[in-house]
Amino acid sequence: MTGQHHAEIDTSRPHPARMYDWYLGGKDNYPVDEAMGRQMLTLDPRVPVMARVNRAFMHRATRWLAGQGIRQFLDVGTGIPTEPNLHQVAQETAPDVRVVYCDNDPIVLAHAAALLRGTPEGATEYLQADVRDPDAILDGARKILDFDRPVALSLVALLHFVSDEDGAHDLVGRLLSALPSGSHLVMTHATADFTPEESRAATEKLRAAGVTLALRSRDEFARFFTGLDLVEPGVEVPHLWHPELGEPVAGQEDGVVPGYGAVARKP
Repeated sequence: MTGQHHAEIDTSRPHPARMYDWYLGGKDNYPVDEAMGRQMLTLDPRVPVMARVNRAFMHRATRWLAGQGIRQFLDVGTGIPTEPNLHQVAQETAPDVRVVYCDNDPIVLAHAAALLRGTPEGATEYLQADVRDPDAILDGARKILDFDRPVALSLVALLHFVSDEDGAHDLVGRLLSALPSGSHLVMTHATADFTPEESRAATEKLRAAGVTLALRSRDEFARFFTGLDLVEPGVEVPHLWHPELGEPVAGQEDGVVPGYGAVARKP
């Protein structure tokens, strides 16, 4: 990690990308992230399963989209790289796939090289930007992606960190508005629908540490897809979305996975 990036990394408060890394067994997190991760585990020991289920959903959705002929992906809230990454899954199907990754945590930037080892025929690029600044994301993505051709916009395990007050729906709308017909929205989202008590406690703990957790109900999650054509089977708990396209995650059958996933096409 180079000094210039290191200076920007705030280790005084937990960051969702680094907590996610800790849940997945990675090494790119700090004591503050592990401490909050352990607190989350005491509330719901299935959080690491949820993290792996989200990754597996992203792999299956990417395979499905590449199989449908989608050759461009914009992945916002990328997180710290874990193999295989989105571009590797997509470029397995089609080596000429172009991928733009985007995250707001400088620790992800420090690992961007791992995100950029794609096929010679394709393209991979990394932007440091925040989902709350959709115009910066679109400006950067336009340099790599052709916005006259369909793009898959991936927001996996991201929007539950952006409240309605912070304009979550407007952000998604702004990103989608720049993309042409035939583009797709890919989303997963944590919910309190199945575990209301634990979810309330988790939200309070994270808020105290400076992290917003905006858990949404099934209907609230479905609102993000208003005006889009949902791909079968529609809004589903993530591991039940086209399970035939990937391998099951160990532990996903032991109780409820408290989240939703969906893919939808822009008409």
